[in-house]
Order: sequence, then structure tokens, then C-alpha cells
Amino acid sequence: MRTAIFPARYKNLDDMRQFAAQAAKDAGMGDIEVYAVELAVDEACSNIIEHAYGSDKGGEIECTCTAANDCLTVILRDHGKPFDPSGVAKPNLSSGLEKRPLGGLGVYLIRQLMDEVRFESLGEAGNLLTMVKHRGQK
Repeated sequence: MRTAIFPARYKNLDDMRQFAAQAAKDAGMGDIEVYAVELAVDEACSNIIEHAYGSDKGGEIECTCTAANDCLTVILRDHGKPFDPSGVAKPNLSSGLEKRPLGGLGVYLIRQLMDEVRFESLGEAGNLLTMVKHRGQK
């Protein structure tokens, strides 16, 4: 298990991605799985910065990566605004790019990239996003 705490700033996204990618590599994941973990972490952390903290205004993101058996679990904790994924509309993937609104694909993308995704709002204790990637899946 490894944990790091990052300032919730867009300029730190590369460090967050690299931290999760190294954990995925150390867990024996292949290149495609490592990339999926990187992309899911990038999207999740971008959403935390934008929506939980209101852009580059501060706060922290704690990232814990745990490898066990044939999977990697990535847990992101923030102390921003509570998040309820049921309030996120499913994206319309059938319309052309020029007709789609900017954004709105984050939760969908994370769920496509990872094998298990759980959002928990813990009140004053913050928000937890748990993402699991199994080796040899998707």
C-alpha cells in the first residue's frame, strides 16, 4: 500500500497520474491497464479539483493505491463539496461532437476504464472514490 497527498491543483495532475501508474506497474499490470488507471485517476482528480473544490482554489487529494491478488485498488479522498453520482446525467453518445455539451463524460469514462467504481460521501470526513482495476480485464 502506498499513499500520497497532493495539493488539488491542475498543475499536479501529472504527479497524480504518475503515482497511480507506478502502482499499477508494480502490481504487474500491462500497458493498456496502466493507461486505463492513469486516465481514470486523471479524470477523477480533474473532477475533484473542478467540482469538489471549485477549481484551483485549494484543498488536497489523498491517493492510496493497494495491490492485492490480481487487482489494484485506487482510493481518492477529498474534503470538498459532497458528490452524488446519481445526479450526473448519462451522456448522449449518439449525437455528433459538435452537438454535445463540453464535459459531462467523466463519470462515464471512469466507469468504462475501471472494473469497479464506488462513490461515498462521508459528510464532514469528505468524499471517497474507490476504483478497482483487475489484471487481465477490459
